[in-house]
Amino acid sequence: MKKVAGSFIVLLILAGIVVLFASAYTVNETKQAIITQFGKPVGDPVTSSGLHFRTPFVQTVHMIEKRFLEWDGRPTEMPTKDKTYIEVDTFGRWRISDAKQYFERLRDERSAESRLDNILGSETRNAIAKHELIEVIRTTKDRQPAQDATLVDTPGNIGILYPITLGRAAIEQEIFENAASKLTDFGIELLDIRFKRINYNNSVRQRIYERMISERQQIAERFRSEGAGEAAKITGKKERDLQEIESEAYKTVETIRGQADARATEIYAEAFNQGDKSIEFYEFTKSMESYERMLDEDATLILSTDSELFKFLKDIEPGE
Repeated sequence: MKKVAGSFIVLLILAGIVVLFASAYTVNETKQAIITQFGKPVGDPVTSSGLHFRTPFVQTVHMIEKRFLEWDGRPTEMPTKDKTYIEVDTFGRWRISDAKQYFERLRDERSAESRLDNILGSETRNAIAKHELIEVIRTTKDRQPAQDATLVDTPGNIGILYPITLGRAAIEQEIFENAASKLTDFGIELLDIRFKRINYNNSVRQRIYERMISERQQIAERFRSEGAGEAAKITGKKERDLQEIESEAYKTVETIRGQADARATEIYAEAFNQGDKSIEFYEFTKSMESYERMLDEDATLILSTDSELFKFLKDIEPGE
């Protein structure tokens, strides 16, 4: 009898230990717990960390995240108000503000992510469709572009920022406000939402590239034209300077040559004006120089007997 009683006590102790372990659970600092009984939540969410107890075998513990969570949307193509198709990639942060309502409506994070995709994606699409492209990609309304001084007078709209009324930050805020009110019904608090990346689609991107190339070609053509004008000015100035230098040099040369010829003439005059013989010798030497310039080995010269060039040959005897 004592053995049976002892065995019964041991069984009771073991059963108590099993029940104790089955009823005890711990909550981490980053989690909160929802207790369900037969699939339905009972009581308030357990938000304090530490050791807690539940009814064993009847109640089930569901851990729910208490930290900030990240939502990363898929890049989606959507049109703007001015019918320009762009690819928008968004991201946001959210947290579970009402664990019980969240569990009743969504159950888990996978369902929450799907709901976020639907609501945030829809609100983003609506906001983009209500605004023009320039409002979506620009942030500040009064920003002045840094512009090269040489491009200030460039014709066309190169380097000009068109004014905006809202800007990207205001559109993000609009999406946030519209989506946050809808997510409250699911026990979710939306913390923020931002545009991560905005790209043109392939057809629009090609047109943008072509326009950018055209603008830069206009700038390059203007610089080439200005460069050609400056080159023509420099070349013209060089030609004028060269002509002035050559003219001045020619003038100097002619002046020196004239002075030299005058001095030579003066010297010749002094040398050959000393008497009649000197004058005759001067005429003779000049005539010989003329013969030398006019005649060569193969030349034949026919002179009349009364020619000035022939007078020095009149008195020459044959055979001399």
